[in-house]
Amino acid sequence: MFLTSLLLLLIAGCVHSQIVLTQSESPVTVAPGGSHKLTCACSGFNLGGAIMHWIRQAPGKRLEWIIAYHSESIKSSAQSVQGRFTASKDSSNLYLHMSQLKPEDTAVYYCAIDSLWWISYRQLYKNYSTG
Repeated sequence: MFLTSLLLLLIAGCVHSQIVLTQSESPVTVAPGGSHKLTCACSGFNLGGAIMHWIRQAPGKRLEWIIAYHSESIKSSAQSVQGRFTASKDSSNLYLHMSQLKPEDTAVYYCAIDSLWWISYRQLYKNYSTG
């Protein structure tokens, strides 16, 4: 239920507030044991202060949350990717660094902005612009 809410709020945020998260749609093939880096280009908000997530969906399976990332000191990952996947970000991009890839890592990967962070951000912006 949490992931569904997160993605729906992300879509609503993109429509109304000019938040844009862009990912490549090109499929990538990597040999088992190999490494790959995914990039999510972010605009329309301060990425530095945002809590971001990586989510994936394997063929025929449900969405799976894999990583939450704010900073090196505030991060969390699913047991299935611990020690193999890490996240990082700069001023405009969120990255997913994947190593020791396994056949079960085959999936469509999505980046998302944290819904609770976005609600707080919008309220702060509303208070600042009206006060």
